[in-house]
Amino acid sequence: MKDRKLLNTELGRLSAADYAASESGVVVVLDNVRSAHNTGSAFRSADCFKADRLVLCGITPVPPSPLIRKTALGAERVVPSVHYDDTLEAVAALKAEGYTLVAVEQTVHSVSLEAFTPEPGRRYAYVFGNEVDGVRQDVVDACDFSLEIPQFGTKHSLNVSVAVGIILWHCLAVQKTPPVQKLRSCF
Repeated sequence: MKDRKLLNTELGRLSAADYAASESGVVVVLDNVRSAHNTGSAFRSADCFKADRLVLCGITPVPPSPLIRKTALGAERVVPSVHYDDTLEAVAALKAEGYTLVAVEQTVHSVSLEAFTPEPGRRYAYVFGNEVDGVRQDVVDACDFSLEIPQFGTKHSLNVSVAVGIILWHCLAVQKTPPVQKLRSCF
């Protein structure tokens, strides 16, 4: 039997209006991410896994930007975003909104991703760091806990945009509550 690629119309995706009207309880925070391509990729993953918004901090590029658009492929027009000059301001604002702040970083007490199950009904803001320096230490200190993606090779980190996709997929998959009828790859 031959397999056939599905048409976009067969994928059962949310409309932009339905996306805006629904809430997942997940926010992505980018702490001084310098690459517009990484920012665009974060938008695309945020759209794919239904994050409520991106919080862009410090030097992180903001839309509109041709470089963001190149990798986001329009997701930057669907996923809301806000910019803060400093990540600590964003963390404080999200805590005031009732989010649990999670630094995605390797720390002394970080929780390994496979041991983490998001609590249903709890809202999470996942903080991802700069391509070289990671999440700032003062931001890690302000978060409720740290979450680490296990790695098995020689490198000590993943590209930030890859980490965003892994964390968001995990949080969706372990809850087994996909935002659309069918959970299919967005890539």
